[in-house]
Amino acid sequence: MYQPQLVSCLLALVFTMPCVAGDLEMTLRYQQETSPDSGRYHRLTRQESWKPSETAIIVCDVWDLHHCQNAVLRVQEFAPRLDHVLSKAREQGVTIIHAPSGCMEHYAQHPARRRAQLIAPAPTLPEEITKWCYQIPSEEKGVYPVDQSDGGEDDEPEQHVNWAEELMNRGLNPKAPWSKQTDLLTIDAEKDYISDKGDEVWNILSAKGIDNVILTGVHTNMCVLGRPFGLRQLAKNGKNVVLMRDMTDTMYNPEAWPFVSHFTGTDLIISHIEKFVAPTVTSDQLIGGKPFVFKGDVRPHVVIAMAEAEYETNRTLPEFANAYLGKDFRVSYCFANDTNRDNIPGFDTALEDADVLVLSVRRRALPLKQMEALRKYIVAGKPVIGIRTACHAFSLHGKEPPEGTETWEAFDPEVFGGNYHGHYPSKIASHIDVVTDSSSHPILQGISRDRYTQYGSLYKTSPIANSASLLLTGAVEGQPQEPVAWTFDRADRGKSFFTSLGHKTDFDKPMFQRLLLNGIYWAAGEPIPQEFDLEKPVEPRKKW
Repeated sequence: MYQPQLVSCLLALVFTMPCVAGDLEMTLRYQQETSPDSGRYHRLTRQESWKPSETAIIVCDVWDLHHCQNAVLRVQEFAPRLDHVLSKAREQGVTIIHAPSGCMEHYAQHPARRRAQLIAPAPTLPEEITKWCYQIPSEEKGVYPVDQSDGGEDDEPEQHVNWAEELMNRGLNPKAPWSKQTDLLTIDAEKDYISDKGDEVWNILSAKGIDNVILTGVHTNMCVLGRPFGLRQLAKNGKNVVLMRDMTDTMYNPEAWPFVSHFTGTDLIISHIEKFVAPTVTSDQLIGGKPFVFKGDVRPHVVIAMAEAEYETNRTLPEFANAYLGKDFRVSYCFANDTNRDNIPGFDTALEDADVLVLSVRRRALPLKQMEALRKYIVAGKPVIGIRTACHAFSLHGKEPPEGTETWEAFDPEVFGGNYHGHYPSKIASHIDVVTDSSSHPILQGISRDRYTQYGSLYKTSPIANSASLLLTGAVEGQPQEPVAWTFDRADRGKSFFTSLGHKTDFDKPMFQRLLLNGIYWAAGEPIPQEFDLEKPVEPRKKW
């Protein structure tokens, strides 16, 4: 018999039941040394499935105000996205812990604060869980990547003075003006927790059986890493902790070592974390779409792939990029597999959002997935820069590639418009000259017209494609000139720049440094600076 009251009750029960979500499918990015003590790292990913009931998100120090106005502005920019992340995670059954340090007085009567205080103590607490953690043993192998000893303020001087004055006019301490978490983030009074204490947070995780923890908030290089509930403490005490790398920010001043942009400073800290502390994830893994990017972060993404054993470019190229590209570019490094020559781990993933590809590879086959990613990148008409052995990067002299791999024998003519067919003996120096008719080309901007002596072997590359634009030539005594640097408009409408320079001695020469810098800016479609400070001393690295 139809009973309307019973049906109404059942429907009400259905619509008020909590949503039962599936597992969280997470892609964790981490870095692994190519071989012990190499100092080079593969950037890799792995997939994990997490139960929402066994997962927490900790929101670290996303305060309403800060002594650095730019820090406030960046928080205001990413906080709405973070609120969306928290809302979605909460719906799926993830525990949300708000941790605005030093602001517990403001929340003394808040149900989420009382809930945290009433959690039963864990049977055991990790040693020093109530203290800041400034380093864990795994970090001793690395070098801290930025100088934050000035506090990391990146306001302009006048801006900072005006901001301090505004805070004082509000009756606030300009050195510590925060009093609560930003109102741009929702605190669910029925479900969430509020705490800034390491033992309380640990009690919450213990009581709810939580092993998976996502850290978000600010600032990555300070509070997110070091707080009693931060990445270091949770990592060293066995939690499966990750940083949500697009829902964070750093306190880094570009006027301090290593003299890179603020956003590159953040990248360097994230890289340090991935190597020595914990993996990272991105917000889109919970809410879809694409990872968050600050509107001011317009850096083109340069991917540098290194897989050759003759010229030490796995050393010289990162040193070059670290010294000169950090202000205007986001840079990713892909190194050869030290135990399998026909593999460049992480290459396919790096190419997904690359804007410029720099190749220093010699006679390698690639796994099918990596070769597919390379072809897709090139067919899309994106720029390619090759140095030295890149003209025979994916050629095995016609030999059959190992099973599961693929070569690209015609890579040189198809991508560079080149014609590599050997080289002169390495003991014979060659003389490099600027092609007079091309001297106004952007890539030759700031390049001396004086003859340049190359001590690496001169490549035999003549004749190059008719559609190539020759920039530099070289010759050994008694032999015809050979093309040394040129640009090429590819059939896919992309552009390439190739130079047979790139011997390890070339990287010490301002002429080659300027040539490669110009080529990268040109390929990225960025204005080439009139001057580069190629002689700027690099401050010795310290553990800040």
